[in-house]
Amino acid sequence: MSISWRDELAIGNSQIDQQHRELLERFDLLLTACRRGEGRTELSRLLDFLDEYVVKHFGDEEQLQRESGYPEFQSHQLLHLGFTKRLVELKRTIKSEGEVQVDHVLTTNKMLLDWLVQHISTRDRELGQFLREKGLS
Repeated sequence: MSISWRDELAIGNSQIDQQHRELLERFDLLLTACRRGEGRTELSRLLDFLDEYVVKHFGDEEQLQRESGYPEFQSHQLLHLGFTKRLVELKRTIKSEGEVQVDHVLTTNKMLLDWLVQHISTRDRELGQFLREKGLS
């Protein structure tokens, strides 16, 4: 299985779209590493990336929503908070167990795949449609 950017995922904001592309590239690196039996090592790199990514990307996306008057801002923000909480919990679990385990890799794969399917390809696309209708993309 491979994950790659598709133009239909674009919301029309170059900064947000580039950030989404980078997330998908990082997710694909994890999947590729898993096929080589190196998922645990790559997961550590991905989690370091996600620490910075969620702050920067969610902040940028939420600022865009506030500035554009996006009516679903609060519910969208709650989804971002939920993802961030799951990420914190995963990192806490890994720390308490002392090292990355195979089940942590599987959990992360599922978490990111769910995020791609349920958030980027649905909720963020709705944001993109809103921005296009307002002439902001």
